[in-house]
Amino acid sequence: MSKVYASNIIDLYQRNAKAWDDCRGRSLFEKSWLDRFGALLPRSASVIDIGCGAGEPITGYLISRGFAVTGVDSAPAMIERCVARFPSAEFYVADMRALALQRRFGGLIAWDSFFHLTADDQRAMFPIFAAHAVEGAALLFTSGPQHGEAIGTFAGEPLYHASLDPTEYRALLDAAGFDVVEAASEDPRCGGHTVWLARKR
Repeated sequence: MSKVYASNIIDLYQRNAKAWDDCRGRSLFEKSWLDRFGALLPRSASVIDIGCGAGEPITGYLISRGFAVTGVDSAPAMIERCVARFPSAEFYVADMRALALQRRFGGLIAWDSFFHLTADDQRAMFPIFAAHAVEGAALLFTSGPQHGEAIGTFAGEPLYHASLDPTEYRALLDAAGFDVVEAASEDPRCGGHTVWLARKR
């Protein structure tokens, strides 16, 4: 059943884009990690926000910091909201699992998006991250604290999440040419998120 829930993620967000946007917190509890991420980037660096949702608050914050942001999301309704909010930025409807922009970025972020993928799809993402990263690029993503699956709910429907073991994330990052800069499991300063910050060698 979990595979069914995982396969429904895109449709769930497409059908409920407005509801998600309306309830998405704007307090920017992620700010401390976004600032660590930004501190690794050159001024005006290019950043790709993978699974950008409706663009608030993270895409908006990165744009306000002067970064050249490209947003990617698999739900067209989410991208429509991004385009309306940030007409000068670039946005694409694309499934991160098949991302192939033929471009490299100074920063990559997959905040509360990557963790909707199955374990195997997560493993396959690390070469994709590497293919879109310049030398020295920063990578910021969230995961679960340990290997397993978790089914939450949104709009009364099952919402799939999965995670690998932290040891495996470290091995996958290393194999893809990334060094871990900082990692925190269930960070109490960040709403209990498990966060990874890495840098491309």
